[in-house]
Amino acid sequence: MTDDMRAGPGGPPGLPGPPPLGASALPGGTFAGQVVMVTGGGSGLGRAIAAEFGRLGADLAIVGRNAGRLAAARAELAAAGGTRVAELVCDVRDAERVSAVYDGCEAVLGARPDVLVNCAAANFPVPAEDLSPNGWRAVVDITLTGTWFTTREFARRHLAAGTPGSVVNVGASYAWTGGPGYAHSAAAKAGVKNLTETLAVEWGPYGIQVNGLVPGLMPHTDMTDGIRANLERAGASLGDRQPALRVGLPRELGWAATFLASPYARFVSGHTLVVDGANWQRRALVNEPVVPVREQLGRGPFG
Repeated sequence: MTDDMRAGPGGPPGLPGPPPLGASALPGGTFAGQVVMVTGGGSGLGRAIAAEFGRLGADLAIVGRNAGRLAAARAELAAAGGTRVAELVCDVRDAERVSAVYDGCEAVLGARPDVLVNCAAANFPVPAEDLSPNGWRAVVDITLTGTWFTTREFARRHLAAGTPGSVVNVGASYAWTGGPGYAHSAAAKAGVKNLTETLAVEWGPYGIQVNGLVPGLMPHTDMTDGIRANLERAGASLGDRQPALRVGLPRELGWAATFLASPYARFVSGHTLVVDGANWQRRALVNEPVVPVREQLGRGPFG
């Protein structure tokens, strides 16, 4: 796909493409002197979000389970942003390890994170009746419980120090709509949305804002094999399936994250910002035939 990713010539133009990589609506140095921690920062959207904070002067703490990916991301981010980058290996399901990661961040970068972006998640498509207990636990524990552990530790350190902070939780639009084929992830993301709203109220008096951020279809990032296979079954042209007549670019999510955590959004808290070109509000004038999830995923009869 090209960077513009329009659906094709001859039809409506769709939403314009974004400014080039490296551009920003925020002043240069907006996050200078601050530390931004990004879970899931070794790849995909997490790395793209981290890059935008780095371009605005932040020191970065990228957290993930894969040391190799973190090392590659660290080299890329340091070169692009010219900032310090700490790579911290952690399974966010382990509360003790999460606490140790914050200690490591302070040891390497000299300060606790001012901003936390929770991008770590797990997902795979599966009919609900085929979803194993282990599969359910893995996705819910990484996506919801892991978000809780990292956010709780962030807040406890700021509450003890009496300092303000900002949390951005990356969610999904099926937190509102449900997600056939993704019962585990949809339930977890609904929990993340609710947690975002609850904590924004609890911690607002102490100067901690908590917001959500929902990406649309952004296939330029790493995806699981199962999700990629579903997109490929939909056909090569993905733009014409979006109201914007194009898919999103990772930097568009990064720009939204930097705004939510910036001084220009201090009165925004408990909000979930959807960056998907209105795709999740789309409705057809005539309902399409219902195709069971098992058939969509190419599964045979159950049993």
